[in-house]
Amino acid sequence: MIAMNQNSEQAYQQLFAAFFKRYPNPQLQKEVNRILKRFLALKIPMPGKSGGWAGGMVYSMSSIGVGVPGVLNSELEKSFNVSMGTIYKRAAMIRELLLTT
Repeated sequence: MIAMNQNSEQAYQQLFAAFFKRYPNPQLQKEVNRILKRFLALKIPMPGKSGGWAGGMVYSMSSIGVGVPGVLNSELEKSFNVSMGTIYKRAAMIRELLLTT
């Protein structure tokens, strides 16, 4: 059984606030917040750590296969306290969800 993420929007906003304070990008932050609100409104299940989903949202909204501009993968891992493997998986799931919802 997959544990469902019971974190609130506030937990995601805290992760994003810390990330964007260190790596400012107003346009990316706007896109990430838009996707989060959409997923929460649609009650999209987000199993696992909120850091994986938050990192995946940042990666999927900013990456064209080369990573987040101005941010090393190791910095992304540290910011969201998850591995790049998790971020890649969540980013792929997010891209798929965006195409189907």
